[in-house]
Amino acid sequence: MMLHIGIIGTGWFSKVHADLLQETEDVKIQAILGTSLEKAQAMAVKYEANPYEDLHTMLEQEKLDAVYICVPPMAHGEIEFALIERGIPFFVEKPLAVDLELPMQIEAAIREKGLLTAVGYHFRYQENAEKLKQALAGQTIGMASGCWNGGMPGVAWWRDLEGSGGQFIEQTTHIVDLLRYVAGEVSEVQAMYAGRSMHKLHEGVTVPDVGTVNLKLQNGAVANIMNTCILPEGVAGRSGLTFYTAEGIWEWNPEQLTISTAEGEQTIAGENNPYQRENEAFLHALRTGDRSLIRSDYQDALRTQAVTVAALQSARYGDRLFISEPTD
Repeated sequence: MMLHIGIIGTGWFSKVHADLLQETEDVKIQAILGTSLEKAQAMAVKYEANPYEDLHTMLEQEKLDAVYICVPPMAHGEIEFALIERGIPFFVEKPLAVDLELPMQIEAAIREKGLLTAVGYHFRYQENAEKLKQALAGQTIGMASGCWNGGMPGVAWWRDLEGSGGQFIEQTTHIVDLLRYVAGEVSEVQAMYAGRSMHKLHEGVTVPDVGTVNLKLQNGAVANIMNTCILPEGVAGRSGLTFYTAEGIWEWNPEQLTISTAEGEQTIAGENNPYQRENEAFLHALRTGDRSLIRSDYQDALRTQAVTVAALQSARYGDRLFISEPTD
């Protein structure tokens, strides 16, 4: 069975997924939608796909089995609702939007339709992240600390709070999601953000460039996740998540998992390609109807979105916020 796939967006993530799809048997990249026909054509040539600059024209002219949505946070909404209306399954890159209200509306429509979805929280598909989850399942987690520290992306929409939602929503969401995946749901959020230097160095910067977020989990564990985008070019950034239990320290980053116990230290490399695994899970579900391999669908990703949006609201107004089920 040949699957005909559409891709919306022409940025880096679109090409990551397109390259993997092109290498997959019985998958055809049928159409590519860009913000201009020129951008769509430039990408479509490599994949022998049909280029489009209008969403509804593409959906009317092509018979698509699924669509990959790889667009900036502020560009969501019309795309998802158009696909839901036509019953077309979709894979969407994180974050779901810049707020919570729109994703809640989208999730309700997805649930009503029973539509197949997947969300690009690729850390969940790393072998060492799965081993971390399994190891922590039998332990009482005391606390966790996480970070996403690097430089500021050069695209204008990322530097605009209305365009990206800020670093915690756009980037650090990966760490929040992994915390949820391996340790459980978040019940309370309290955050402090600041703009320290990037607004002085670049025009149009309205996102905070440093932030720290305290979280309490439903199981009683506490966590802190910090992020910054002030690091200069040439300085390697860091991201990761560390857990502290009565048995030792479990330190995860995208390259490896390091376990420190009274018996010594063990390091487990992250050997697999998580982007490939998340694509395989989505394609398997398209072919068979079996969704069990998908580790993040839209409904689950909405819970991560709720945490990151709550952090922004807490930083703005100085409140400690309590997280409830976003679908309530």
